[in-house]
Amino acid sequence: MSLLSLTNVSKTYAGVQALRSVSLAIATGEIHALMGENGAGKSTLIKILAGVVAADTADIAIDGQPATIDGPGDAFAHGLRFIHQELNVVPSLSVAENIFLGRSYPRRLGGLIDWDRLADAARQALRRLGISHIDPRTKMARLGVGDRMLVSISAAFLDSGAGTARLYVMDEPTAALTGEEAERLFTVLREIRKAGRSVLYVSHRLDEVTRLCNRVTVLRDGGVIATKAMAETSQDDIILMMIGRQVNEAYPPPLAPAGNEVALAVRGLQGDGLDPLSFDLRKGEILGIAGLAGAGQSEVLRLLAGADRAHRGRVQLGASEGPPRGLATAWRSGIAYVPRERRSEGLVLTRPISDNITLPHLARFSRGGVFLARRQEQAAARAIGENVRLKARGPRQLCRELSGGNQQKVVFAKALSGRPAVLLLDEPTRGVDVGAKFDIYALIREWSAKGMAVLIASSDFPELLGMCDRILVMRDGAITTILDAEGLSEAALLDHCYGRSRGSVTARAAAG
Repeated sequence: MSLLSLTNVSKTYAGVQALRSVSLAIATGEIHALMGENGAGKSTLIKILAGVVAADTADIAIDGQPATIDGPGDAFAHGLRFIHQELNVVPSLSVAENIFLGRSYPRRLGGLIDWDRLADAARQALRRLGISHIDPRTKMARLGVGDRMLVSISAAFLDSGAGTARLYVMDEPTAALTGEEAERLFTVLREIRKAGRSVLYVSHRLDEVTRLCNRVTVLRDGGVIATKAMAETSQDDIILMMIGRQVNEAYPPPLAPAGNEVALAVRGLQGDGLDPLSFDLRKGEILGIAGLAGAGQSEVLRLLAGADRAHRGRVQLGASEGPPRGLATAWRSGIAYVPRERRSEGLVLTRPISDNITLPHLARFSRGGVFLARRQEQAAARAIGENVRLKARGPRQLCRELSGGNQQKVVFAKALSGRPAVLLLDEPTRGVDVGAKFDIYALIREWSAKGMAVLIASSDFPELLGMCDRILVMRDGAITTILDAEGLSEAALLDHCYGRSRGSVTARAAAG
């Protein structure tokens, strides 16, 4: 008997069918993968299961008995726990308070909150994942993205009496985690499976899905393509089911060699948590930044983008000299930035696609600096949207209605619309499916071949090795080496990140 079964699940948004008669059954004590391209219907199905979205039609059964989920409270009472890719945390509250959101706080006599017991319970939930470095009393605002995800995962593992967890639904839980953190999570998930509980696991990382999950259900265009035992399928089969075609190469080959002319020269640039940095980025080059979590990769991009203020140092870009003083200055000088957190930092979700794409470039579409040429703006948004292979109803569709992969393409479209000289990418394919990833990689290749210089910070080492000409390695806020990507193995790159290698090219020599 299935722990959970869904049959005849359908949902339509504004005339577009997101789900078509979907059926899904999850057995007791299994880890079940749910896969598909961005826009295939995975998020809609999860929202229906969570009681956040009402289905047009749906039959839900738990332990073979009909069940109704009209809201998040019903889902919780049925023992369903959700860990969403886009984190919903309260930055002003502590870690412990975030873990207990939606639950009753422990109380002292007289009804006052017992803060010590709250912290102890949160600490135990964190220890379930082997986490000891996060203080439960720390404000969430002080944590990095990876640690915030670990807190959210820990909260799902906190049982509180009624509605004991039976099924964990995880949407891209490892997207912000390091390899070590992900392995800790996998250990906990295997323990959950042994205890007879179940997991619905949504991820675009084929390697972790094939070695972790028992079965896989693939969605495409809102319908179920197949459900298969993982032992009876392969990564190539899953890709074919997801996108309807074979992807022979994970990374498109370079269209042109990088030039020798320097596009961006960085000398002695220093900011919060960063030692003085010096390196060159050449026209047409794709330069990667690798390092362990917290090594300073994102901070480098934020300094160059003007999102953070530099303490000292020099940045030379064409006739412009000196680090940008604000994001607007960076955009005007020819530096475009795709941030790590697309929803909170890269998009205005309540505004249409066209507004998001043209936001940094409004001067191009203004009449006399007062009136906006809407037709010109939407024509430009439509053209760049086609260039990035954006799937949408049109330029006036709201960004919040798009899938994660298409939201990422809107952020790319905004960056490329100004034809920048330098493109800064922070985790550019995080939470993006294999088909959309290839589209993004092909786009990067296309624009680098035109002479655009690209700087990529990524925790996905195969991505860096497959796309970059050189890789800049960071540790503890400092550049330790710059390596040629050709012939470099993932293991060797990891050794450099840990500082276990000898005889590396020094950052000073590489910058010169």
